[in-house]
Amino acid sequence: MTDVRQAPVHALLTDGRTVRIRRADYRDRDAVRRLYEEMSPENLRQRFFTVGRASAAQAADRVAGAGPARPGYCALAAEHADRLVGLAEYEVVPPGTTAEISLAVAEGWHHHGVATLLVEHLADAARAAGVTAFTADTLSDNHELRTVFLDLGLHVLPHYDGPEVSWTVRLTEDEGYLSAIDTRSRTADVVSLRPLLQPHSVAVVGAGRKPGSLGRAILRNICRGSFRGRVFAVHPEVSSISGVHAYPSVTALPEVPDLAVIALPAPAVPQAAEDCGKAGVRALLVVSSGLDAHQAGALAGACRRYDMRLAGPDCLGLANTDESVRLDATFAAHHPSPGTAGVAVQSGGVGIALLDGLSRLGIGVSSFASLGDKYDVSGNDLLQWWESDGRTELALLHLESFGNPRAFSRTARRVSRRMPVLTVDAGRSETGRRTAPPAATRQALFTQAGITAAHSMAELLDAAALLHSQPLPSGTKVAVVSNTAGGGVLAADACADMGLSVPALGTNLIDELLTLLPAGATATNPVDTTAAVSEKQLRACVERLAAHGAVDAVLVTLVPTAVAAATGDDLVRSLTAAPGPLPRPVVAVLPAQAARVDLLAARNEHKVPAYCDAQDAARALAHAAARSRWLTQPPSSVAELADVETHRARDLVAAFLDDNPEGGWLDPQAIATLLGCYGVPQLPWAWARDEDEAVAAAQRLAGRDGRVVMKAHWQGLLHKSEQHAVHLDLHDAAQVRAAHRDLVARFGDRLTGVVIQPLAERGTEWFAGVEQDEVFGPLVTFGLGGTATELLADRTARLAPLTDHDVRQLITSSRTTPLLFGYAGSPTADVEALEQLLHRLSRMACDLPQLARADLNPVLSGPRGVSVLDVRVRLEPRHAHDPYLRRLR
Repeated sequence: MTDVRQAPVHALLTDGRTVRIRRADYRDRDAVRRLYEEMSPENLRQRFFTVGRASAAQAADRVAGAGPARPGYCALAAEHADRLVGLAEYEVVPPGTTAEISLAVAEGWHHHGVATLLVEHLADAARAAGVTAFTADTLSDNHELRTVFLDLGLHVLPHYDGPEVSWTVRLTEDEGYLSAIDTRSRTADVVSLRPLLQPHSVAVVGAGRKPGSLGRAILRNICRGSFRGRVFAVHPEVSSISGVHAYPSVTALPEVPDLAVIALPAPAVPQAAEDCGKAGVRALLVVSSGLDAHQAGALAGACRRYDMRLAGPDCLGLANTDESVRLDATFAAHHPSPGTAGVAVQSGGVGIALLDGLSRLGIGVSSFASLGDKYDVSGNDLLQWWESDGRTELALLHLESFGNPRAFSRTARRVSRRMPVLTVDAGRSETGRRTAPPAATRQALFTQAGITAAHSMAELLDAAALLHSQPLPSGTKVAVVSNTAGGGVLAADACADMGLSVPALGTNLIDELLTLLPAGATATNPVDTTAAVSEKQLRACVERLAAHGAVDAVLVTLVPTAVAAATGDDLVRSLTAAPGPLPRPVVAVLPAQAARVDLLAARNEHKVPAYCDAQDAARALAHAAARSRWLTQPPSSVAELADVETHRARDLVAAFLDDNPEGGWLDPQAIATLLGCYGVPQLPWAWARDEDEAVAAAQRLAGRDGRVVMKAHWQGLLHKSEQHAVHLDLHDAAQVRAAHRDLVARFGDRLTGVVIQPLAERGTEWFAGVEQDEVFGPLVTFGLGGTATELLADRTARLAPLTDHDVRQLITSSRTTPLLFGYAGSPTADVEALEQLLHRLSRMACDLPQLARADLNPVLSGPRGVSVLDVRVRLEPRHAHDPYLRRLR
């Protein structure tokens, strides 16, 4: 990803239009001069405190002088259709951490968010340059600039002095600032998507004469789906297609459509997009496939130049079932049923499967978008649309890639508070990983954002059926009810497999249930109703369990019996006969059911999910319990760390990369300095270049028992144990000398020195690390350490920055977590010290994008704290970017 510090970017204004933000330089002299000369006298007075025009030339000269020869100055330009519509500048004030800013917006472009957008990008550039605050002087009646500053979300301090106001704006990014950006982003995004998802008119460009053409299929679906707006066909040779009047070109249409569907061969797509843009079309749906790099660039460029949002290319289409829209611009065989699920996919085949499944279940679709190659509109955009549309209650995603995963994670975390967000965690196999992000990275994103991640499309629909129809369980305790003993046992096993519990019921509840059930029933859990249970008895039993606090959910497994048939009882009907929704979720397992999952209709509006296999039912309940647990987490925040020397660490990194432009592994001294900048506790150590220095170091560092450890070092040495490059438990000078001679004899000139450490006290060995992903950013990992860490691979990961909750989850999600609390005689760990270590690693990872990898292994934990015994750190040249800065793909 790039930002305006390296290359121009595009971003949305509040009215949905697109501006291009870039560095201003000497080539902008005339444009800047025109910007000011065209201003009204009042706007000139607010900008320069005078209505004179001489300031315009001075401002143009100042921008023209920008460049490498003028450090401490930055100017950003906002352009629309090659016109300069906004300018933002800062100039550093000695000693260099504060900068004075100025803003100008072109006449006629006020109140569209130009100034706010420029300030966001200017602040990002300033932070990268070490600036911590902006200052500005304005007239006290400059209400527009006052609103800009106060609505930024940053800490702002005004100082009033007669007719003027001096402003100080702190540039620290905190939750308040990010929330303000979220709000602005959502507002602009929703406005820009309306022509795409709520068009008043649609034109199909490339509606072919052949019945099998994609364009013709889409045109037919739009018409047969009873689209509420006007529909046009564009074809250069015919006057009518499928009963729709056709026009030779977009410019020949009787009105400018909001949305144009392009279904042309790849070479014709760029020109069609250009024609649509010139005509004033506001959104494109491109179903064409096979675009090469040049064609793709031309398509994307046209969309940016002409303020058009783009879905596709190479996609199935989109749909909106809102009664006021009723748009089906897909080539699917069946129209999507109206409903409450928002669906976004990249694969057309997956989209068809989801549309059919949701229709069959009766959940239906609020809006659907097949994103295809995702040149523009993404899953993040759709989440913000569903958050605001007032109809969507369930979000289903199938994304093969993430353009800005950190922004997506933040949006999904917010939306997940309002509605379930579900996805398929694709790419777990070796073949799947070729196109999907790494599994640990995806899982970290999904977990932190509260996304329900299924392993298959069928499992996704299983979970959707339950989350759509039932309340969330408050825990994992399940009551199993069955009319056969064997069915109950199988269901209980399935619950256990999915991490749910089937607890024994209390004596009073058992007695109460037995009074409701036929003779011979047992009610210990599983509850065996026997085959003699009647419809009324089963209903009473289920309702009592669902109302009782002993369990969090009820799973009812039923098989058809001759007894029920003879008495005319419909046991399945008993599950849907309650006068209203029960306080706890109820799911059914019906092995005789043909469908994998179905929703049983009740006499009121609530429904009961029914599965043909207990494993599917239990898995869906486990997903619901996980969502409930995530929703009840207390508010969490990123820890404040006062004793961090960020500037010193950045200077160290810069110096290393100056000497090693391609990157490389740090030596022990540099590692110790870097970890010291972040207060990471290390076992004492010393560097020795020869045998005598090793002996002297051992004498200084030897503990009470006099024992030390010697570790070989050379550039690129990664796995010391595998190389037999470590000597443990050295008691005296003779052993130290012998160990050193052994290393010299085996490794020769490769050996650049050795590290001497005291032998560590007993404790449990852990692994903690950082890894920078090119797309996802920094990832912090934690798990079992020592020599077995690679073999067991017992690690979990979270995206940085870590909140308090993220850190707790990291520590407690490992299979070996019981070792922290004294399992099998292991020393009890200082968990708070481990949490602090992970917070510090998170901060280091966020501060230093050049930190490609840091492996702390082992980290020794004991009752008196933690200590890092061995570390390897690799730095690589990378540019930092703010993932939350507003910009389009």
